Amino acid sequence: MIIDLLAGAVRGGTSIMYAGLGETISERAGIINLGTEGSMLLGALGGYAVTAHTGNPWLGVLGGAVAGALLSLVHAVLVVSRGANQFASGLTLYFLALGVTALFGVSYVSKQINAFDDVPIPGLSDIPGLGPILFDHDPLVYIAFFAAPAIWWVLFRTRVGLLVRTAGERSEALGVNGYSVKAVRYWSSIAGGALAGIGGAHISIAYADSWFENMIAGRGFIAVALVIFAMWNPIRIMAGAYLFGAALSLASVLQTAGYAVNQFALAAIPFVLTLVVLAVLGKRTMLAAPDELSKVFDNTSTA
Repeated sequence: MIIDLLAGAVRGGTSIMYAGLGETISERAGIINLGTEGSMLLGALGGYAVTAHTGNPWLGVLGGAVAGALLSLVHAVLVVSRGANQFASGLTLYFLALGVTALFGVSYVSKQINAFDDVPIPGLSDIPGLGPILFDHDPLVYIAFFAAPAIWWVLFRTRVGLLVRTAGERSEALGVNGYSVKAVRYWSSIAGGALAGIGGAHISIAYADSWFENMIAGRGFIAVALVIFAMWNPIRIMAGAYLFGAALSLASVLQTAGYAVNQFALAAIPFVLTLVVLAVLGKRTMLAAPDELSKVFDNTSTA
């Protein structure tokens, strides 16, 4: 049962990890996006629809990324170019995505697709205990193993990452050196939305292999909270995502093992865990927040 729970943590946490990594990029540039849940929803439907029409799940991943990026582009236009409140914009776009996916997703309910299959890694998947946990998953899970360290490297070891972090720490320094703060924030927001869209696509074309209304079920909001108490560090995002993945998979593992449990109570565990972690960490996490992002939490403009 423990092996099943840990394997479920990796599988279930992958979508949260993609969304969390995307939100990390965006927030490192000074843009918080509560519409991450919406980007995941559009990514889930976009990925499922493209896969249904093409038969190629990789094209579905691309479709999910594009759908998530488009919603984040709207968010960027509102908050970067028009100076809208970031919290209000993100929540409004989430409700927009909820309505759009409910409207256009009806025809894809119960529609069969060529979803991703699990691909056991020869040799490694046979390792007792460790094999089923890490090496018997779909391709997007394996890619996620490398995504977190790769994004950490980009953010902290490359010129691109320096520009993103400067936009979130000392935005005036970009202008002095001839860079556009708006352009950096636009691209950071778009990249964040694309990753959230991939996270949504993972749920529909690899995790659940189906589409139904509001299937993200709060994972996007968990990802936003995860970024805060992971202190905007991609490696910590990876660990936190698997923790929440374990909470999400607990219900199915217990039911499979034959335990009589209240499914609704177990479904609340990830959100209770989010509140507990935020309460324990308190304001300490905000010490690591990018300076420009702190202005958002203080209800001042960063535009």
